Amino acid sequence: MVLRVLDALTAAEQIGDLILCGPHQDAVDGEPGLRARIALGEVRWVENEATPSASTYKVLKSLPDHSPVLVTTADHGLLSPRIVDYFCCEARTTGSDLVVGLALHRQVAEAYPGTKRTVTRLRDGTYCSCNLFAFLTHRAQAAAHFWRTVERHRKKPMRVIRVSGWVAVLRYLLGRLSLDEGLKRISRRMNLNVAAVVMPFAEAAVDVDTVSDWRLVEKILDDQHP
Repeated sequence: MVLRVLDALTAAEQIGDLILCGPHQDAVDGEPGLRARIALGEVRWVENEATPSASTYKVLKSLPDHSPVLVTTADHGLLSPRIVDYFCCEARTTGSDLVVGLALHRQVAEAYPGTKRTVTRLRDGTYCSCNLFAFLTHRAQAAAHFWRTVERHRKKPMRVIRVSGWVAVLRYLLGRLSLDEGLKRISRRMNLNVAAVVMPFAEAAVDVDTVSDWRLVEKILDDQHP
């Protein structure tokens, strides 16, 4: 999966340098293809931290200020250059500090009825994450720091609610929170501008969390390249 994601990013027109945070050194040593790419300078590898948010924050802090960064995950089994380029182009047009990729759950369910996705139910629609995040300005690093704080308290719901804001949580639970309102509240909470790009590609929301996800992705790829 790591190599597939690297292939998609390499072929995308909107992407420059590649940085791979993780897997652990022993996993890298055991994968000749990955070792070769690192040795040739096609991708820079850095040791991962204990959590995804800490890993992201570590890499962002190591980069020059004002470097726009796309963050995605190694389990993005159906990532493609067109998904990457579409998201990056649309993200730049928002003029925001941080942009997240979303897909309509209805579209994902229609395209792949056998898959189960984590959904966010808002007043104006139900959305799935696409594991695409554009950190477009230096200010966006605050989002990675905020993410670390939430992740640190993930097993303590009351602390997560305090960090996220009581009003937003209550409105979400009552089904009154819209996507636009949610983004505005998050923006105020983190003191930066957060936007979303709703992706027109259902496959952008399919990641590999389970064995059934893996089988689905393998079938989709086999059907695309018989």
